[in-house]
Amino acid sequence: MAERSKAMPFGPDKSGTANKSLPQKGSKSPQIKKAKATSSSQQAIPKPVANRMLRRVIFASGLPTAAGMGVFVASYLIVSRGIADISPFITLISSGACFLVGLIGLSYGVLSASWEDAPGSLLGLEHIGRNIGRMRDSSKANQPGSKSEIKPKESGQTSDK
Repeated sequence: MAERSKAMPFGPDKSGTANKSLPQKGSKSPQIKKAKATSSSQQAIPKPVANRMLRRVIFASGLPTAAGMGVFVASYLIVSRGIADISPFITLISSGACFLVGLIGLSYGVLSASWEDAPGSLLGLEHIGRNIGRMRDSSKANQPGSKSEIKPKESGQTSDK
């Protein structure tokens, strides 16, 4: 087989240029600073908010998911004991509906949690609109071409293409 002239970006470079960044003998190697462990005050999501989200996700997603698995068990017990003849299609649809509600509950649990010091109401419906707005603003800020990103043409820089 013919050998490729250029190494893959993730593979070793056979031309000898891969070791250019290594320090030479007798030279001092650059000191690598270890990243400090993140404290609880540097987390992206505060601990009380994360705990609220977790409780809501367990309730809104865990119960329907457990019910979806319970549908299979209940259906098996009813059919095997001859109590009723349940179609497999009905079992599939009802368990699938429970799993779908659990999937929706996962998003609901995260989006309904309060980011303020006060935990908010039991259902948290007043926080969903506000948290969806925050999520949209965050995704717009991270998109290419957003106002926060500096483009080479606007800043007077030229690209090396």
